[in-house]
Formats: sequence, C-alpha cells, structure tokens
Amino acid sequence: MSIKKIATNRRARFDYEVFDTYEAGLVLMGSEVKSLREGRANLSDAYAIVKDEEMWLIGCHISPYPFARGGGHEPDRTRKLLLHRHEIERIRIQIAERGRTVVPMRMYFKDGKAKLEVGIAKGKDRYDKRETLKRKQADREMERAMRYRSLD
Repeated sequence: MSIKKIATNRRARFDYEVFDTYEAGLVLMGSEVKSLREGRANLSDAYAIVKDEEMWLIGCHISPYPFARGGGHEPDRTRKLLLHRHEIERIRIQIAERGRTVVPMRMYFKDGKAKLEVGIAKGKDRYDKRETLKRKQADREMERAMRYRSLD
C-alpha cells in the first residue's frame, strides 16, 4: 500500500479541534488527476458539506493542467466526495451539532487513487490557539532537555 502525499492543510489542526477523521475518494476529471500528480492542489480555503445525502468538497483549488485538451477543468469547481452512506449519515449528525464543520486535512494518492482525509472539527478560540502554542513550545523544550541529558 503506497501513499504519495499531494497536499496538506497545515492550519487545520491549529485553527480547529479535530474530533474524527474519514478517508474519502474524489470524483475527478482526467486533467485534475494529472495536476494532482504534479502536486498542484491547495486545501487552505476548502471545506465540505452534506447535500442531498451526498458529500461535496467546496473551495479546493486544483491548478489547470497546461497540456489538457479543450481547456481542461475549472480550478475551483465543486467536487463530489465518495463515502459510504452510513459514514455520510454519521457526519451529517455530527455537523448538526452547533459549531462543527468538515475540514479537509490532507490529499494523497493511495494505490493510484486520489483520496482526501476529512476531519469533523470545531473552531478554536484565540486563547485555545495560544494554549496549543504554549504546549508545543513546552514539549519542544522538554525534548531538547532530555536529548542533552542523554548525552552526558
């Protein structure tokens, strides 16, 4: 099982508290797959919604493939996500809770197929973000101290 990373949403874990993650397939055009193989995708402004018992990815930018016939694809089009019906229902129930949303975490190729990892998340407040940064810094300092102590 080979996994090739395409794009990650680095701010997702900083801006949101992620509760649950799901792996979804993507319905793509040929020129989109070619662009993804070159790693030309951006997840920073993307989000997902449940509409008519289907899951849709909105705001994901996949750059046009320069050698595509007929102009290729529209870079910011809405794309369908492929999940099992019971997974979509579980996500819909979790989104119904106040303040929860579906955030794309990372996009990758798994066994030649494009996949998207989405997380059920709740936005963090400013003080939560500061707390996360303090915790990371403290962990880093502790790791550094342990490393130097083992050298003695």
